[in-house]
Amino acid sequence: MPMGFIQSELDLKLLVLYIMSRVAGPVTFLQLLELALCDEGVDYFSLTEAVGHMVETGQLERDEEQHYSITDKGRRNSEICESSLPYSVRMHCDENLVRVNDAIRRQAQVQADVSDNEDGTCTLHLRLDDVGTPLLQLELLTPSRPQAAAMAHRFQSDPTALYYHIVTLLTKPAEAKPGDDTKDTKKETDYEKK
Repeated sequence: MPMGFIQSELDLKLLVLYIMSRVAGPVTFLQLLELALCDEGVDYFSLTEAVGHMVETGQLERDEEQHYSITDKGRRNSEICESSLPYSVRMHCDENLVRVNDAIRRQAQVQADVSDNEDGTCTLHLRLDDVGTPLLQLELLTPSRPQAAAMAHRFQSDPTALYYHIVTLLTKPAEAKPGDDTKDTKKETDYEKK
């Protein structure tokens, strides 16, 4: 391994436990790698081996979508051993965790899923949450999966804009349309009073 504070497999496992006990939710291997590259002693292959062993020993678990999360056993081990990591490595991890945790929280708050219908169309499911409370839930019928995917991407890139436009549209006062009887009724009522 290159020179760095992480010089053994045990050091690397302690680093992984430190990261996984502080991450806001399940992460992919690439996200974990990005977080672990806070030290020159970490590389892709050694991290792959360490994470695989930690899954086998029950310190981490991997779900069907290939996301990793820490187990109770891993969390206990992290609490016991985290002070063994050098302070500078922990601080660098914490800086990286802020960015990744923000992205994980945002992903949890903004959800867009596409489901296929029997007739060949798709339904786009959009959801925007604020601290676990749904602000917006919307289902749209779309003619194709590519269009639904494009709409989902647009929503995920700026969900507050869609929310703002819907609320604005629903709260603006209704405009009188030509032929609307509300004005004529008011005139008749005023005439009858005279």
